[in-house]
Amino acid sequence: MQRRTADEYPQELLDLFHEWQHGDLDRRSFMSSIAKFAVGGLTVAAIFDSLTPNYAWAQTIKPDDKDIKVGYETVQSPNGNGTIKGYFAVPAKGKKFPTVLVIHENRGLNPYIEDVARRFAKVGMMAFAPDGLTSVGGYPGDEQKAAAAFRTVDGKKMTEDFVAASMWLKKHKDGNGKLGAVGFCFGGGMVNQLAVLLGKDLNAGVAFYGRQAGIADVPKIHAPLMFQYAGVDQRINEGIAPYEAALKENKKTFESFMYDGKQHGFHNDTTPRYDAEAAKLAWERTLGFFKKHLK
Repeated sequence: MQRRTADEYPQELLDLFHEWQHGDLDRRSFMSSIAKFAVGGLTVAAIFDSLTPNYAWAQTIKPDDKDIKVGYETVQSPNGNGTIKGYFAVPAKGKKFPTVLVIHENRGLNPYIEDVARRFAKVGMMAFAPDGLTSVGGYPGDEQKAAAAFRTVDGKKMTEDFVAASMWLKKHKDGNGKLGAVGFCFGGGMVNQLAVLLGKDLNAGVAFYGRQAGIADVPKIHAPLMFQYAGVDQRINEGIAPYEAALKENKKTFESFMYDGKQHGFHNDTTPRYDAEAAKLAWERTLGFFKKHLK
């Protein structure tokens, strides 16, 4: 499939896709809503296929890359769903690596997120990407089934699963004791939650277009935070001003970047919302931030 970019689609169509991705539209309603864009020989099915992820594009670092080692680990989570399984990527050589928890979007541990974990390992960091769908059988290999499964998971228990995964990674024998967390969409919101829940145990967090933590919880945050926001993302961006005002009032350390004109999900290189220039810049900023705070 040929890669298409966001500027090839009407914004209304991208907004409908966003609503479908976040569960505000079911498949039938989404397909019905996009029918008006099926003109000039273009079918609804073709539009749908062009918008859904193509995971063949999420292979920037191959699993058999000689510089890394990858596999799956299961972490005990007694306060959550019992256990949480995740993808583990570590440099092939060396020891005492900075550690980064990689948190997925609202689809579970898909190939894009596994690739992000490998990208960290490639540059000398130990990464663990937990699957929030573990308690319902794990990522099913199908985006629609994953979205449906995600809505069935107990949110509070899943949060505890990510806390357990965080502490497992921070205490890993091959880590340097410094923990970072990065997340995308749902995962970005989870980074903000972990900053509250982990307190001093989190050493740095980077949230890509994620929902902000509650204002009342801001005093509990200790980690320096970085926020990567998409300009075309009204629902998330509505929370920026009050959150950053509270962070400033409580003298918290943070950096915030807005990528004007870019779509929610601009870092995900498997859909048309991906923007190569913004993703590259955001990734460079993320690596620099972690290298600074996870030494």
